[in-house]
Amino acid sequence: MTMAPVHAPHGGIPTTMSAWRVRAPGPLSSRPLELIEKPVPSPGPREVLVRVLTCGVCRTDLHVAEGDLPQHRANVTPGHEIVGLVVGSGPETRRFTAGDRVGIPWLRHTCGSCRFCRSGRENLCRSSRYTGWDDHGGYAEYATVPEAFAYRIPDQFDDATAAPLLCAGIIGYRALRRAAVPPGGRLGLYGFGGSAHLTAQIAIGQGMEVHVLTRGEHARELALRLGAASAGGPRDMPPVPLESAIIFAPAGDIVPFALEALSPGGTLALAGIHMSDIPPLTYQRHVFHEKSLTSVESNTRRDGEEFLILASRLGIRPSTTEYPLEAADKALAYLAAGDIEGAGVLRVSTR
Repeated sequence: MTMAPVHAPHGGIPTTMSAWRVRAPGPLSSRPLELIEKPVPSPGPREVLVRVLTCGVCRTDLHVAEGDLPQHRANVTPGHEIVGLVVGSGPETRRFTAGDRVGIPWLRHTCGSCRFCRSGRENLCRSSRYTGWDDHGGYAEYATVPEAFAYRIPDQFDDATAAPLLCAGIIGYRALRRAAVPPGGRLGLYGFGGSAHLTAQIAIGQGMEVHVLTRGEHARELALRLGAASAGGPRDMPPVPLESAIIFAPAGDIVPFALEALSPGGTLALAGIHMSDIPPLTYQRHVFHEKSLTSVESNTRRDGEEFLILASRLGIRPSTTEYPLEAADKALAYLAAGDIEGAGVLRVSTR
């Protein structure tokens, strides 16, 4: 079944659109991002075309723009926390109809046949592809997505609050699972941006005691308002031993501090796609007493579906700051400064 495009009031879908591209990866001071006009993409087989309403501003976008991650596609349009309306489709699409509100996430393709995909670990698929890194993303007026990797957005979330759920929320949920927090346990969160402030709400909603360690004063204030038991600096010792911890900040030098803060048998999860080098660890001081260190790579679609259901049931509310599409570079600069409350969201269009 092929859907006909929804026609806009002014003659249908335009042929060109405004979009950002990573012109040359490098420090933000070198202005790696450029706002251009480019053709509206055409959806391929089993893909839908989405008119972007909002797009979250994620730290991974910053890594792509600054070249912390290897370049997968020249002149790529960043953005992978996309909320929009289906306005067209390619051949063989069946899942969505025109006008449906969908979310386009980071993970957009896996092979479906490798040992990781067959064992429910598609996040480790070596043929995976990612929105805003391998394929163009949501810092644009239109985007495409394979229909099998898009999410339906729960009705209770408006377009701006839904956007951070699609990566920050989902990755935080997987990191929380990887951290193996015991029921009612003490959880430390290092860094408190878009992902951590959602993870804190999930953890507190499930009865955990949350301690936040982050550099930004405004972020610490937000943590306490959300119900954290304490909020300190990233190299401070929490007031109590932690049973689990998650590092969201891309700073490898925090790892020894977090390991030292763990009680015996504790688990530390590293949630970022990029992190600076971890300094040498002392066995007796940092890793003895059966402490575990694990990383987090992307997510599965099951993670996403589970998280969106849980977020809906617990009434998770992202704290967001909106920017117009034209200010995407400024939004990334605020993110890099590290003292923003919650998550930045680009307002691309309205319904």
